[in-house]
Amino acid sequence: MSEHIAKPRTTAVILAGGTGQRVGLSIPKQLLKIAGKAVIEHTLTTFEQADSIDDIIVLMAPGYVPDVEKIVAKAGLKKVTKVIEGGSTRNETTERAIAALGEGLAEGEDANVLFHDAVRPLLSERVIDDCVTALERFQAVDVAIPSADTIIVTRTHGEDGEFITEIPDRSRLRRGQTPQAFKLSTIRRAYEVASGDPNFQATDDCSVVLKYLPDVPIHVVAGDEYNMKVTQPVDVFIADKLFQLASTAAPEQADEAAYRELLTGKTVVVFGGSYGIGKDIAELAAGYGAKTYALGRSTTGTHVENPEEVDDALSTAYAETGRIDYVINTAGVLRIGKLAETDNATIEEALKVNYLAPVQIARSSYKYLAETKGQLLLYTSSSYTRGRAEYSLYSSTKAAMVNLTQALSDEWAGDGIRVNCINPERTATPMRTKAFGQEPTGSLLSSEAVARTSLDVLVSELTGHVIDVRQQDPTARAGQGSGFEAALASVLDRQDGVA
Repeated sequence: MSEHIAKPRTTAVILAGGTGQRVGLSIPKQLLKIAGKAVIEHTLTTFEQADSIDDIIVLMAPGYVPDVEKIVAKAGLKKVTKVIEGGSTRNETTERAIAALGEGLAEGEDANVLFHDAVRPLLSERVIDDCVTALERFQAVDVAIPSADTIIVTRTHGEDGEFITEIPDRSRLRRGQTPQAFKLSTIRRAYEVASGDPNFQATDDCSVVLKYLPDVPIHVVAGDEYNMKVTQPVDVFIADKLFQLASTAAPEQADEAAYRELLTGKTVVVFGGSYGIGKDIAELAAGYGAKTYALGRSTTGTHVENPEEVDDALSTAYAETGRIDYVINTAGVLRIGKLAETDNATIEEALKVNYLAPVQIARSSYKYLAETKGQLLLYTSSSYTRGRAEYSLYSSTKAAMVNLTQALSDEWAGDGIRVNCINPERTATPMRTKAFGQEPTGSLLSSEAVARTSLDVLVSELTGHVIDVRQQDPTARAGQGSGFEAALASVLDRQDGVA
C-alpha cells in the first residue's frame, strides 16, 4: 500500500511595505479605502476565501502594523497568522518573510509560498489556484498577461530628451503581475546566493531566481487585466469603479435534496409576489419546504409604499411561523418618459415604490433577520451602471438599490445578516410587457430563470454582492469566471436594453 504524501503548506505573503506618496497620500496606499474597505482588506479577503491557501502573513510598512491588526480582527480574517514590519527595501522585506516562513517547519520540510502585492486588490481566486497547482510541477511561478501596448526602449540625449533605440517584438512581451509563487526552499536558496552579491537589488522575486538560480525554470501562469496595481491616482478611481460594478455568480446547489434541506422549515416573505419573478420565487421556495408569503397589491392588497402594511405583513409572518429567514423585494414600477414632461404624481410613485419602499422593508426586516441570521434580497436593473434618456427615475432608483445593498451588507455584517442584489438582464415580466409591449420570443430571460438564481443566492453565504443573471451565459449560475469578468460582460450586454 503506497504511503500517503501530505500536501505542503501553502502560505500567502502579502507585501504591504509601500507608501502612498505616488497617489498623494500621507498614509500607505494599502490603507486607502476603496469600495468602503481598505485596499489591503480586499486583498486579504480574497486569500482568506481561497481554499488553496492555508495561512497568510502580512509584511506591513513600519509604524502601521497595529492598523492592519485592527483590520484583520474586525474583518474576522482567521488565516492571517502574523503581521510583521517590512524592511526598508523589497529585498529586506522578502528576507524577513522567508525567515518567518521557516518557523515551525521540520528539518527538510518544504512549503509553498505566494508573494502578492497588497495593492493588487482585484486578484481572482482562479489565479491563486493556478499558481498553487503549478507548484506541483515547478519550483518557481510568475503571473503575467500579454502587453496590449507597444513597448519602446529609449535613451536620453542631454537636453534634447528621449529617443527610441529599440522596439521589441510585442508578441513575446508580457506584463508581470503578482502573486509570484515558489517552493520555500527555492526562494530561500536564491536569496542566499544573492546575498553574496554586493550589488544585489531587485524589485521582484522571480528576477532573483532568474539571476541567481538560472537552472530553475520559471513557469508563467496567465493573469488577468483586472489584477491591476493601485499606484497612480487614476488607479484609485478605476479600482473603486471596478468594485462597484463587479458581479458574482451564485453557487448552485448539488441537487434537489440540498435545496430541500436548506429551505425546509424556513420562512420566506416576498414583496412584489403577485406575479413574475416574485411569484416564481415564492413557488420555488414553497416546493422545497419553506413557508412562503407572496405579498402583492393585486393579490393580498399589500402596498409596499405603505410602511404600516409592510410592518403588518412581516409581523403576521413572524407570528404564524415564529421566524423570518428571507425577505425579498421584487416590487417596482417602470415609467418611461422625459423628466421635464413627467407629472408630480408619477415622480412620487417612482420614488415611493422603487426607493422608499425597499428602504422601509429593510428597516422593518432588520429585527427578524438579525434573529435568524437571514438575508435581505433586493433587485436592480442593468441601467444602474449608467442612466439612460427617458429612464432617469427608474435608473437612478435602481442604482440606489446597489448602493443600499453594499452599505447594508457592511452595516449588518456584525449581526450576521446577509444583503444581496439581483441584476437580471431584460426579463419577461408583466411590468416589462406593460412598458414595451410584446417583444420577440427568445429575446428575454424567463422570470423562472431569475427566480432560480435568486433562490441560489438566498441559500448561499454571499453578502454585499450584485449577482448578474444573463440569458446568453449558461455558466453564470455555476460560478464560472471572476466577478470582474462578469462585470465587463454585463456592461457590454447592457448597451442596447434595460432589464
